[in-house]
Amino acid sequence: MKKTRARFPKKIRLNLKLTMLVIGFFFSAIIIKLSYVVLSTEVDGINLTEFANNRNTKKETLYASRGIIYDVDGKPLAKNANSYKIIAILSPTREDNVKDIDHTATSLCDVLAKSEESKEKCQNSLKGLLNQDLYQVELGTWGYVTEDERQAILALDLDGIEFVTLAKKRQYINSSWASYILGYARSNESGQIIGEMGIESYFDEELKGKDGYVEYQKDAYGFKMPTSDTYGEDAVPGSDIYLTINTDVQNILENTINNFTKDKNSEWSMFAVMNAKTGEIIGSATSPNFNPNTLEGITSYVNPLVGYQIEPGSTMKIFSWLAALENNIYNGEDKFLSGTVSLSDGTRIKDFNNAGWGEISYDTGFKYSSNVAATALGLKLGVSKLTDFYESLGFGFKTGITLPGEATGVIDINYESELANASFGQGILVTPLQLMQAMTIFANKGTMIEPYIISKIVDSNKNVTMNSERKEIGKVVSEESVQKMLDLMYGVVYEGFDYNKAYAPSNVSIAGKTGTAQIASSTGGYLTGTYDYIKSFLGVFPYENPEYVFYFATKKYTGNNIYSTISNTIKDVANIVNVVQDKNDVDSSKIVYLGQEISKEVALVLEELKKKGLAPIVIGNGKYVTNQYPLQNTKVVVGSKVFLKTNGNEIKMPDVKNWSTNEIIRFADLVGVSYRLNGYGKVLKTNIEPNTVIDKTQVLEITLENGEGE
Repeated sequence: MKKTRARFPKKIRLNLKLTMLVIGFFFSAIIIKLSYVVLSTEVDGINLTEFANNRNTKKETLYASRGIIYDVDGKPLAKNANSYKIIAILSPTREDNVKDIDHTATSLCDVLAKSEESKEKCQNSLKGLLNQDLYQVELGTWGYVTEDERQAILALDLDGIEFVTLAKKRQYINSSWASYILGYARSNESGQIIGEMGIESYFDEELKGKDGYVEYQKDAYGFKMPTSDTYGEDAVPGSDIYLTINTDVQNILENTINNFTKDKNSEWSMFAVMNAKTGEIIGSATSPNFNPNTLEGITSYVNPLVGYQIEPGSTMKIFSWLAALENNIYNGEDKFLSGTVSLSDGTRIKDFNNAGWGEISYDTGFKYSSNVAATALGLKLGVSKLTDFYESLGFGFKTGITLPGEATGVIDINYESELANASFGQGILVTPLQLMQAMTIFANKGTMIEPYIISKIVDSNKNVTMNSERKEIGKVVSEESVQKMLDLMYGVVYEGFDYNKAYAPSNVSIAGKTGTAQIASSTGGYLTGTYDYIKSFLGVFPYENPEYVFYFATKKYTGNNIYSTISNTIKDVANIVNVVQDKNDVDSSKIVYLGQEISKEVALVLEELKKKGLAPIVIGNGKYVTNQYPLQNTKVVVGSKVFLKTNGNEIKMPDVKNWSTNEIIRFADLVGVSYRLNGYGKVLKTNIEPNTVIDKTQVLEITLENGEGE
């Protein structure tokens, strides 16, 4: 029997063929796509190699350490104070894990424990944490460290110890000390510390360094695989900056200004000192100031030294008299009638006492600060000559100092009345630094010196990338004019009014000029209140061979101790910079050089320091000195406090009433206790009573004289 093959209907057979063709087409497309993916590095705009690496590769930013700001002698003023959390890697799958638990715990506790009693607790706690079957552990309350502690642990070179940055911040060692010079830096949203004021802002690029990165293959936990190679670039630390500021001089100026304004009897005050031979700013203090660590107290972002544009008042007579000398229109013996003079436009110029002193010489007119004499000289000079001379001294132009916010001042003289006013320092605007720059001619035989505040910049490889030095701007006046004006300025202090003699320090001669400038009103004219003045003193010392320029100014001052403030401050500064004329001077500001007291017995050190007239403050109940402040070879004034930290753990609170802000901060730092300042000025009280044992976990609340009741 013949077999026949079953056949699907024609229509079904056609559908089956079409289905097979579609299936074959899809399989072919898939094979082509897979081949393309295998052979190609990019598909649909996606780099496959990069995509795969990103899924298995970890890239970490290595943040650069911000540079340190030092004083001229290398004492740190601003440094990093980051906080970290310690992570211990325990997993045996990691090559860099903790291998010796006992050694690791003991080594860490040498850094983390603050006393011998707490070391045992620390070690027991860490050994328990490290002896666990975990990939990694945190070290609990022991595992939070400062930048200094982190550096100490890194130096131990321990296996398996890593750090997580909790906060990046900047520490200003002396709180509000030189705050308008240093400025401040803060962390931005990405965690970088950015300079926002002062030196921190001006040299932000140099200080911040360059961040690096590290890239490696990661495991399922996100950690580095043991067999993975590491790629990347090391972070480059920021450069260190050395200022021209002398800490000893700055301390004197800070204490002077704080004491001077402690009763809030002025709108602002400032005191600055510059080496007139070199141009170095060795100290500049202002009040109000602020705490760069917290920004507490900041009311203005303008540095008074370079940013305040003020009418200089009679200090400008130094330069209008010089202009007359240089233009050969001055004879000091010529006479004029003091009291009042009328200008062609009807303006009346009066001496400060209105009546004057009758007919006197121009030399006497300078000693008596006669506005009428200044006006007569100004009118003889004319607008062009007086303007040109002022501008030749730098008025109306920036000095170029490396501080942000420097103002130019305004020298705009057009009319007779403006000429008269400008001759005695009204109607024009100058900065304190411009006045000090102009005064350098008296230390350099008529040559003006450019001021500067950066001594040097040193990069992370210890290369000096910037080294400042004396820069002459040019010879402005003759030596004969310089000597004549020095003699006249000397006469202001020692031969003029009797009360001016109170400006004179007991250990060095000075030459200078007082200033009392009216304050311009926002509605026109000048304020007329009893205290609506800027009082100032601009001078040099020693008179016989000037080396230093100083400038003091205060706005709306209501007290009466300007004379003693200036004389006592210059007396102390003269001792520090060693230009005293009586080397045997034995008054209360005599200089003492500190020796090395560390490792000596406390009792012997106390006896030695007291014999030198110093006031030692003992920290702790130990037998031996383990730290001291100020350090060896520091120059201090008789009566100064010397802090001696001992090897004893029981620290009692001394009576700190009337201590300076710097002193209480230094004490707190040496003790190792956190503190909080309220106000400014001298210490009024703290929350820890005298003779009470200090608990280091407690915050020391410090109330300063101008903080209570605010």
